[in-house]
Amino acid sequence: MNRGIKQYVATVVAITAIAIALAYWLRPGVSASMLSDALLLCGLAVTAELLSFLLPRSASGSIGFIPYFASAIVVPAWPSVFAVLIVKATGELWWRRPFLKGALNVSAHCLAELIAIGVFVSLGGVSLRSLHGFENFATVTRAAAAPAIVAFFAASIVNNLIVTHAIALSTGKTIKEILRLNHSRTNIGFDFLAWPLVFVFAWVYVDFGVIGAAALWVPILGLRQVHGTNRELEQTNEELLELMVKSIEARDPYTSGHSRRVKDFSITIAKAIGLSDKEVEHVGRAALLHDVGKIYEKYAGVLSKEDKLTPEEWAIIQEHPVDGAELVATMTRLRDLIPAIRHHHENWDGTGYPDRIAGETIPIAARIIRFADTIDAMTTDRPYRRPLTEAQVRSEVIRCRGTQFDPQIADRLLASALWPRLFAPASNEVSIAPLAVVARSHRRSFAKGAAKGA
Repeated sequence: MNRGIKQYVATVVAITAIAIALAYWLRPGVSASMLSDALLLCGLAVTAELLSFLLPRSASGSIGFIPYFASAIVVPAWPSVFAVLIVKATGELWWRRPFLKGALNVSAHCLAELIAIGVFVSLGGVSLRSLHGFENFATVTRAAAAPAIVAFFAASIVNNLIVTHAIALSTGKTIKEILRLNHSRTNIGFDFLAWPLVFVFAWVYVDFGVIGAAALWVPILGLRQVHGTNRELEQTNEELLELMVKSIEARDPYTSGHSRRVKDFSITIAKAIGLSDKEVEHVGRAALLHDVGKIYEKYAGVLSKEDKLTPEEWAIIQEHPVDGAELVATMTRLRDLIPAIRHHHENWDGTGYPDRIAGETIPIAARIIRFADTIDAMTTDRPYRRPLTEAQVRSEVIRCRGTQFDPQIADRLLASALWPRLFAPASNEVSIAPLAVVARSHRRSFAKGAAKGA
């Protein structure tokens, strides 16, 4: 673990310790019932901590925040923070997580609890225990719901930013990228629903005791586990796709990492031309699998050949977009990628393959992958030449504008502030190897490669 992460965790832990000490100093005397309420509510979170689910980039999630935040509005004082500290630390020890990661997680949750309490009280919120005995739930809601939900929102942001920043420091990714990976639209939707649910959960505890809260907690926990399992399956599917691509590229050591780079380049290009987040995600997935057709044995000898390809061998290479599209068509969840994979070697002027379509009849994802594929071929070190410089690549893109490349994409990409990112040093993360887009003998001159590709 790098020094920056250690310093970051130490800073978060120190801030947390100071904040807890301040909370105790402001209200040192509390009743036994307050301690009991905090411990009982947060104690329900033990099950959530033991059933936490995995997220990308070494993160994990649980719904422990529901009883944690419920405690914050039932006991808006330091006992709630103390209870969170005990339960969260128990969970970290149970999972035997590394010390620094555990310390960060515990500190982030304690700070979130303090933020929830501080915002709730500052907005005029009072303990739901003090509202016990009011005529009905509507009365309690009018008295405390608004400050409670605002408090939960603020605390959730703080918790997410603390953990996300740590993951970003350790992986080299941006905070935005980590948030996108770890918080899908369905996750965000669940969180929005959970904030009012926290308030209801706290009210049930106050009116019906720990038994009533536990009865409500069981179905909530079950629902979240189903959702978490689905998210883990999605993540596993993504990792299996990358593993499959890596195994394919192992056939050709000269192109190791190619598909991953093409994916990264394609995402950058898609962002540069202003595609939506959903469209960018679609382009990235298609780019990762663009050469998946080369998994078939008939390509093994061609990809490893050092000499110039024969016309028959070149004809075989030109079959890989169709083979890839047909292979992807067997997977229901990936069928929307078929057009991009089938047409990623079509040229703007209609001279490409396999269908010789031209212009805007080529799917936009395929046109983007065409750029990324060729740029990777130009910027990758080869035994027979050094990588082209940024200026040389720019020159080639301009030269092939309107023939191989979509001229509008070319113009917008070259004018974009994201253009230099295509030439940034590679991330330290282990990348997934992809397929050779072009037979090695065909790559010996870029002029030929740019016009035909592989």
